[in-house]
Amino acid sequence: MSLVKQLILAICLFLLVAFSGSFIVSLESSRNQLQTQLRSHAQDAATALGLSLTPHVRDPAMIELMVSSIFDSGYFARIRVYAVSNGEILVERTRSLDETKAPGWFVNLVNLQEQAGDAIVMDGWQQSARVEVVSHPQFALNKLWDSALGTLAWLVACGLFSALLGALLLKRQLTPLMSMADQAEAITRREYRTLPRIPRTPELKHVVVAMNQMVGKLKTLFEEEAARTEHYRRQAYHDALTDLPNRLAFDHALAAALTSTENPDGMLLGLRVSDLNRINQQLGAASTDALLKSIGAQLQALQNAHPSWLCCRSRGGEFLTLAPGGDLADIRKLAEQLATQVASLETLTSLGEAQPIELGITGYRIGDDSKQVLRRLDQAMTESSLNGATIQPGYEPANESSQSPGSSHDWRELLEAALKDFSFTLHFQPVLHGHDLKQLLHQKALVRLRGTDGKLMMAGQFLPWIERLGLSPAFDRCMVGLALSHLQRHPGPLALSITNDTLHNAEHRKQIRQLLEQHRTEAAHLTLEVDARYLQGCNDLASLAQELRPLSVQVGLQHFGRQLSLIGELALIGLSYLKIESSFIRDLDTESDKHLYLEALVRTAQRIDLLLIAEQVQSPREVAALKQLGIEAMQGRALAEPGEWRD
Repeated sequence: MSLVKQLILAICLFLLVAFSGSFIVSLESSRNQLQTQLRSHAQDAATALGLSLTPHVRDPAMIELMVSSIFDSGYFARIRVYAVSNGEILVERTRSLDETKAPGWFVNLVNLQEQAGDAIVMDGWQQSARVEVVSHPQFALNKLWDSALGTLAWLVACGLFSALLGALLLKRQLTPLMSMADQAEAITRREYRTLPRIPRTPELKHVVVAMNQMVGKLKTLFEEEAARTEHYRRQAYHDALTDLPNRLAFDHALAAALTSTENPDGMLLGLRVSDLNRINQQLGAASTDALLKSIGAQLQALQNAHPSWLCCRSRGGEFLTLAPGGDLADIRKLAEQLATQVASLETLTSLGEAQPIELGITGYRIGDDSKQVLRRLDQAMTESSLNGATIQPGYEPANESSQSPGSSHDWRELLEAALKDFSFTLHFQPVLHGHDLKQLLHQKALVRLRGTDGKLMMAGQFLPWIERLGLSPAFDRCMVGLALSHLQRHPGPLALSITNDTLHNAEHRKQIRQLLEQHRTEAAHLTLEVDARYLQGCNDLASLAQELRPLSVQVGLQHFGRQLSLIGELALIGLSYLKIESSFIRDLDTESDKHLYLEALVRTAQRIDLLLIAEQVQSPREVAALKQLGIEAMQGRALAEPGEWRD
């Protein structure tokens, strides 16, 4: 029973006791007084009637007239005149005791007794007759009944007012308690938030302050743990001079890009400052370091503009950029812009000779050998040095895919037709519990599209074009619609990725939410995944989670690994899980730096009770290494190949 109901019940019981006590005390006091009044009233009437009858004691008609006159004008139960000598009744008038507006139970409860009075009627010096008058308690009973009703009405009015006022005050006082309950429930959902309003009530104030302090300490603990893990990652994967990822991070990312069929084909851009030793001797170490830092800043800006790319310092004066889904024309344009920006650096212009900069571009396809890809890039950079004083990037092509449309126009026609006809195909890959690989956590929906040659294309082949052509919002609505249709036929936990455009656009999120609201039953099985590489902050992700929570739609984060600085904020959002980026999974069993980093990440995630899932697991050795680390769930070809739905 709620406190408000308990308060109302307590007020009702109090009023009942108060009314009963007040009525009993009042009744006992009033009964004696009223009985005295009734006795006096009867005696006065009897005396007056006796005196009035004395002159007419021998006139029966006058006696009856006078008795009737008094009886009809007063509250009498009985008036009787009888002879003293033989007891003969001369006149008698009576009235029923039931003539009262008070109910019978009240009359019995009050138990107000009749009161009588008598007087002698004289005939000369002799007693001729006796008058007996009995007062009727009707008046007293009616008065007591009206008084009881009035008291009850007043107490009921006071009770209603007290209950209303008490409920309002109690609700106001309980607001902090409700907020604390919400705060506690949020903590169970891994949302660590503080209460901004501190109640004035000392007892509640103490509890709220204690809860806020606990949450604050938890947040600090998470941030410290994340900072330590980020420190390990930077030590292993970052270049201290330029603050870019190092060659090890690049090799991991390239290996992951070449081995997963779900990743898009892409491009590599290389920039090399040739003869760095001579520049170092000519300008000094400080100027050379400043040059490398300036180039690193240019590449960092490129990285920020394309979060899914990876720009790194390979070694010495060599910088590499991995551009998944990159288009050759766009990469050429960016390379020329980068060449112009680098050539204008003061350190290089002070050399007063041909710019010692080499630029190269090459493409890669899924399944390519990383060494061959890097050899092509090195050859392309070497070719750029033959273009004279003007820096033009060299280019070494990869093997072209035969099933993809060629031009932007062809891609637009194919994709718009697929969006219009809902002709995309969903394949599914199970995500399994790490402690029991036979136990399903959920299914991951993977999108496929039939190409111009009739073969199914992987998502990585057409998703870059969807983003490039501005079709992401329509694509997300289409995918959510296909997922909901599937859930109508096959209810069960299902994860689906949404694009960066939907995450960062409130109107696009609203459209997705409206679609989900139309299918609440199916939506409750759905988890929407967001690409962690596009997170610059957590505001949009928090908004998405908050908007979808009333629909029981969960939110997960995929491709996570380079965003540990956000772990403190992510702990407040209430995510369902984090999917670890495949570059940290690849060859985990042989690379100790990855093992150390993931061990720290697992420890951090366990502290905030956040599920970790390893994505794109490719070998049994990786599965064994992940189990050893305590990763709670896995997804990849080592466990199950993606395919059409199988019951």
